[in-house]
Amino acid sequence: MDKRELQNRTKQFALRVLKLIDVLPRTAAGRAISSQLVRAATSVGANYRSACRARSRAEFAAKLGIAVEEADESLYWLELVRDGKLVPENKLSLLLKEADELTAILASGRKSAMDTSNLKHRTSYMLS
Repeated sequence: MDKRELQNRTKQFALRVLKLIDVLPRTAAGRAISSQLVRAATSVGANYRSACRARSRAEFAAKLGIAVEEADESLYWLELVRDGKLVPENKLSLLLKEADELTAILASGRKSAMDTSNLKHRTSYMLS
């Protein structure tokens, strides 16, 4: 997967979460989770895009680390939606899977970027 594909994938993830937010119940729990989930899910792509503009391997790894944290946090909030039965599980399964996959992809990219034995050209650590 190249940089543009992952940028698009993270954006699509955020857009799908925004649609989910619209169907969450307007209860105190629904509002609290909505607020946290929208912040985390939209931050995944924003932080990945920022990482792609990094000026160094260290900056890339740091910014990608933030994207990993936001993807994992998104997964947490989606699990709460599922476990709290706020939305039928069949409407969440693909989002849960995507959050898990994005977390794994971004974590792998961060690990590669931090591997000092892999000091190739700059674009090699940008998941291109």
